[in-house]
Amino acid sequence: MRASKMTHPYGQNIVACIWDFDKTLIPGYMQTPLFEYYNINESVFWEEVNKLPEIYLQRGCNVSSDTIYLNHLLSYVKNGPMRGLTNQKLSGFGEKLEFCPGLPNLFQTLAEIPKLEEFIDHDFKLEHYIISTGLSPMIKGSKIFPFVEDVFACEFIESPLPPKYTSQTELSLPLDLEISQVGMTVDNTIKTRFIFEINKGSNKNPKIDVNSSIPHEARRIPVDQMIYVADGPSDVPVFAVVKGMGGKTYAVYDPSNEKEFEQSCDLVEHGRVHNNGPADYRENSPTYLWIKQKTFDILRTMIAKKDKNLNENTGSSPKHLPHSGEQSINEDVAQQLLW
Repeated sequence: MRASKMTHPYGQNIVACIWDFDKTLIPGYMQTPLFEYYNINESVFWEEVNKLPEIYLQRGCNVSSDTIYLNHLLSYVKNGPMRGLTNQKLSGFGEKLEFCPGLPNLFQTLAEIPKLEEFIDHDFKLEHYIISTGLSPMIKGSKIFPFVEDVFACEFIESPLPPKYTSQTELSLPLDLEISQVGMTVDNTIKTRFIFEINKGSNKNPKIDVNSSIPHEARRIPVDQMIYVADGPSDVPVFAVVKGMGGKTYAVYDPSNEKEFEQSCDLVEHGRVHNNGPADYRENSPTYLWIKQKTFDILRTMIAKKDKNLNENTGSSPKHLPHSGEQSINEDVAQQLLW
């Protein structure tokens, strides 16, 4: 056990703020600019998506209700309404996204906290991550991406390679530049995988497999140094993992939507999250204050852990033993003082 503690005698030094995207960082769904550009009725699209799991089940096929929209989006591309949609275009639509009040300012404010005088000597840092069932190119094209360490979200493949592509020359490969296959899917359960990628550092070092056994004290960011912010019941798996392992969890809601408020209160009452508040990140809003305060709490706990680890792994310095004659003199002096 002694050797294990010495792995990180000063403790891990990073706080991770991890964010959902739709209805957490932005008021609605990120696909809205995409539908507007192609003149697609957004409500009809989502109505179709919501019916697909039951329709496919009747055909004897199970699909993920979280990510079947990706396939339906590709159907819109293949069948005409969205012909020519590329990842580059998706990134451009990301530039049009409007964020909740106070963003991205809050991201920068939180990242500056470890540089305050109270923490400056400890080499702490804060990183922001986004885990979303939405589209990675749109998130990376948005104005908040420069403040983000990493994004875990769904991705599309353009011009997929054909059978026997290894024997074909580059010039003979198809160059039909539009999205045509799903490259990465992220559903509400898979989100927990990315919590552990952040935890173990798999996203920073590809040699570290997310399923590798790594002692907790050797992981890059302990879960108890994480804050997870999301909007609702679909994030319960991640809320459960982060809160259960000592991290901080917070549910946001649209302040004009009473139903969303009730859902977030229900999450608090059932112990799913620590607290809830409006998706308003302006200075001195309840959500701003809660996230900022928890960041301070985590950093101060990190200092306490650092001091504890240092004390446990540092022996006392050797002291000079008195000469026997010197000890005799000291005893005589002590006796005189007693009288």
